[in-house]
Amino acid sequence: MKRLTSPGYNLTDFLYSIKPMNRVLYTILLSPFIFLSTIARETKAITLHLQSPGEKIHFSISLQQERISWKLLKQDSLLLEGMDPGFVLNANDSLYHYRLLSWDTASFRETWYPTYGTTASVSNHYCKLHLKLEDTERHLPLLLEFRLYDTGLAYRMRLDGSEREPVQIASELGQFQFTQAQTAHWCWADYHTLEKTYQHTPLDSAIHAAAPFTVEDSLGRCIALYEAALMDYPMVSWKKHTPESQSYRVELCAGADGFALKKSYPVQTPWRVVEVSDNAARLMESQLVLNLNAPAETRDWSWVKPIRYIGLWWEMHLGLSEWKSDAGRHGATTARVKQYIDFAAANGIEGVLIEGWNTGWEKWGKKDAFDFTTATTDLDIQEVVRYAREKGVEIIGHHETGGDVIAYEQRIDSAFAFYNRMGIRYVKTGYAGPVNPPTEPHHGQYMVNHFNRVMETAARYRIMLDVHESSIPSGLSRTWPNLMTFEAVRGMEWNAWSEGNSPDHACTLPFTRGLAGPMDYTPGVFDVLMTHRESERVTWNGKGRGQTAVHSTLVHQMALPVVLYSPMQMFADLPENYALHPEAFELMRTIPATWDDSRVLHAEIGKCIVVARRHGDDWFLAAIAAEEKKLMLHIPIYFFAKGEELNAVVCEDASDADAEKNPMAYIIRRGKVNPQSLINLNLIGGGGALYRFSPDKQPR
Repeated sequence: MKRLTSPGYNLTDFLYSIKPMNRVLYTILLSPFIFLSTIARETKAITLHLQSPGEKIHFSISLQQERISWKLLKQDSLLLEGMDPGFVLNANDSLYHYRLLSWDTASFRETWYPTYGTTASVSNHYCKLHLKLEDTERHLPLLLEFRLYDTGLAYRMRLDGSEREPVQIASELGQFQFTQAQTAHWCWADYHTLEKTYQHTPLDSAIHAAAPFTVEDSLGRCIALYEAALMDYPMVSWKKHTPESQSYRVELCAGADGFALKKSYPVQTPWRVVEVSDNAARLMESQLVLNLNAPAETRDWSWVKPIRYIGLWWEMHLGLSEWKSDAGRHGATTARVKQYIDFAAANGIEGVLIEGWNTGWEKWGKKDAFDFTTATTDLDIQEVVRYAREKGVEIIGHHETGGDVIAYEQRIDSAFAFYNRMGIRYVKTGYAGPVNPPTEPHHGQYMVNHFNRVMETAARYRIMLDVHESSIPSGLSRTWPNLMTFEAVRGMEWNAWSEGNSPDHACTLPFTRGLAGPMDYTPGVFDVLMTHRESERVTWNGKGRGQTAVHSTLVHQMALPVVLYSPMQMFADLPENYALHPEAFELMRTIPATWDDSRVLHAEIGKCIVVARRHGDDWFLAAIAAEEKKLMLHIPIYFFAKGEELNAVVCEDASDADAEKNPMAYIIRRGKVNPQSLINLNLIGGGGALYRFSPDKQPR
């Protein structure tokens, strides 16, 4: 008799050959991780059980009456149920009735070393289950692959067919049923933007949630739903199945033709991810989205380097200068860019962003507006690049498209070739406008494919990317390390011309949007009340001077580059504002853009975060609190740093600090700590703290 785990063996035929078959339950141990139970032939019911490598999570999947359902349990507690994975095709055929052909299982374990990240190494350990199925209506073969980790479950589907013409898929099927009352941390799904505020509501109120979508039970356990490895497919969201249920269905962003997906066979979905953790801290430490992506191709990626940068950006959002060059207030002039370069060189900052350096901004909203290789008349691009190189500073170029994808794709090769010749190795892209071709949403298959074409083209020219107004990251930076960071979040700029972001927004992001990958939140604004040069500000996109502020303390802003990870990390404020707080900036500027180790020491979603990260021999501890959170914590040094005595530099909110009334009151202390020392955190609403521990007497 063949082994049960033999690939290609028809398990169904084997089971039905067992006699007698009179509704007897059979349980067969197949491996340390999986066993099978099945009922009699006339019920045609098969159930497979899978355990995670550390036996922390249990998964079972059943095929009954040609329909699939599954359950996910942790410590015998049922967390989530799923059912009916499949597709609705162009002929309105619903493919969710299947016959099992064969299955196999295996375990996998590796340790891999990312080019950059929150840790120097990543462990990837899971048990997997492959089901080969056939749709009973159209006889299309379907491969259903599950991976079970100690931290969650992921599955993807591959639909094969013989037709040569592209298949049109109206929607993807699949339901997820939460089994306990939950609190939801979510933002509304919008097929044109991810720049939304997050809500903290009962699960019943989460009607249509963008991914990642995180829920929390009364014990603090977390479940997050999102996707990984998004390629040639629309983005996912999660929509309530019925108003009275706790069930959510997979919802895909449809394209201009009304279909979610149009492509030739085979059709493979991204990974549908269910991440579970005992608490919010462990959720924030997750590397699951990276593990579900393929390793990078074997090629030279040594040119990919994390970077910290400043640049022409915040002053334009404040209305102190403009992107366009025809109004007499142009920001990216040769003289002004050189001021940024000088400041970066003097402070060990590796890069300077030059938004608004090229022509086209004055034609915003028109087709074919932007020229990606021609500088404005008041900026000498060759001189700027030469000057930066002389100072040891990288120039970060900018490709704003205004959403005109057609024009950008016609010029992308010449644009990246131009930067390559100039020695510009970093590019920020932007899509702040309606997509051309018209009616295509930002989050549909068309735009996902565009973003991935840009990623692949940039790699050919050895250019690293910071993508704004993008699709969700989904961990693709493991496969394409030049895809370094994304916006895909309501970031700092909203504070310059709207009611702004409340402190609970930053305290929510690592457990929602942050699960999908790095984010260019553009933190580090010191002039939080926006009073410096206030009289020069011009209202351009909403609220103006005297009406806007960053709703946190200055110390909270200093902590954000540690809390919110990005390998292209911007310190967003103006050089002159940093110069007003030299000691505080001296500490913040030493924060690196990549890490060797990370530990989340305390976390409450939407309330507070305390995280310690190590780069080389230096540890940074950062804490942020939400608007209404006042917190006292005592954290032993040995939780994260062991060994010798360390030098400490500490920046904390002063005793009279207030996020709205007195946000720039802080104190800086220096001293020494040992493994027996305690860190005493006293956090105010909207406040924070930043510590640096180092064996060196002097900062880098």
